[in-house]
Amino acid sequence: MWQTVQAIHGCCGVSMLKAHRLGRGWSARQAIEELEYLCEQQSLGLPRASIDLLNAWENNRARPRPQTIDLLARLYKANAVRLGLAADYCDDPGVSQKVVVVANGSSEDAVHVEDLADDDTDRRALFHQAMLMGTPNGRFFAEVEGTRHDLDRSLATTTVTEDQLDRLDEQVLRYRREYMTTPPTPMLCRVMLELADVRKLTGARQPAGVQRRLLTATTMLALLSADALMKLGDTRQAHAWYGTARTSADDVGDLRLRALVRANQTMLPYYYGDLTETVRLAREARMLAGSAPSSPAALAAAAEARALARMGDRKAARIALAEAEQIFARMRGMSQDDLAFVFTEKRMSFYRTGTLIELGDDSQLQNLETDSGFQTIDPALILLDQATHLARHGDYEEACRLAAQALSQVPAEHRTSIVITRAKALLNEADPRLPAVRNLNQVLSESSLRLAI
Repeated sequence: MWQTVQAIHGCCGVSMLKAHRLGRGWSARQAIEELEYLCEQQSLGLPRASIDLLNAWENNRARPRPQTIDLLARLYKANAVRLGLAADYCDDPGVSQKVVVVANGSSEDAVHVEDLADDDTDRRALFHQAMLMGTPNGRFFAEVEGTRHDLDRSLATTTVTEDQLDRLDEQVLRYRREYMTTPPTPMLCRVMLELADVRKLTGARQPAGVQRRLLTATTMLALLSADALMKLGDTRQAHAWYGTARTSADDVGDLRLRALVRANQTMLPYYYGDLTETVRLAREARMLAGSAPSSPAALAAAAEARALARMGDRKAARIALAEAEQIFARMRGMSQDDLAFVFTEKRMSFYRTGTLIELGDDSQLQNLETDSGFQTIDPALILLDQATHLARHGDYEEACRLAAQALSQVPAEHRTSIVITRAKALLNEADPRLPAVRNLNQVLSESSLRLAI
């Protein structure tokens, strides 16, 4: 388990404390429940911990109390040093080693390397000392050899072959295809490993054509990461990854790629934030996409229509929806591959349905629940749109019934925060005595145990 924790920490860039939780496959809620169970079994009293506090500790925004650190050490069968909550002043050189997992490799490919944080400083100090003293020893020659190895690795990454770029393009395409059905947590891990490789390639100076291809791949991988994090409910990191995608796309300079990032980013404020921000991003994406029919242009218009409908601007919503339909109609004959970021008939149907629900056009929503063309969580999101619409008009009984139905349709591994949070919001004003409300509470309690974050 310790090697697994080190590998997660080294490859994914998360804190040691979070790596311990992820290594066990626990959600934040599960970790708190396990901690409470541990304290109950060992008569340690109630822990002063919650999901919010755990997230703050894991992201270095706060520090747990000494008593809580002891409880966390018991929970993860570790010590404060291995949890990243204490410094280690041990002379044993072995403790500074950590495991780094090579992307696309197996567990047998894991290699041990020394922590390089102060490596260059120590090496320079050794060479200066040897220069003054004139007495090189075994470590001196080992560092000479280490310098050569580091230089060889640097030289090897200063150029990228066409084969490497082709493999990268193929890998990104495969991830975009797998993303349509793969749960967000394992998908995020695969993308993180791929990005670790891409970062090494982009860190060296490359010819303009090579750099554009690398940045385009980086943009797509960053978008996949942002979308996965949004589904998992980590809105802070999702915002940050969308920012990374925008930076990368802006560096490429391709207007359609820049529009694609902003069009996809509209989903985050729509589900978790300010609808006016959704409209702003959609309009910015449409401006960048221009008049030519494309996935970013169609998605941006459809996203704007859905947000305007929810805001109550019915006339503007209908205009935007009609424009999305017109753009999509002009895309007939273009690639309709079932890939992430490709605006297909399924995506048009999804946004059309969501907009009509907000507009209250019930006559156009027949056979909605039997439509099998939608993606994995799309039917649930549509039912939750319906439920939210009903709740706003006071029909909490039917709203909670639809929400429970929505959750039951989602496979356990896809039942993440994006659906759980929306279902929970319906309970805020509902009468807890209603049978449908009690049933939704039960379904939510069972679903929360499977949350990925």
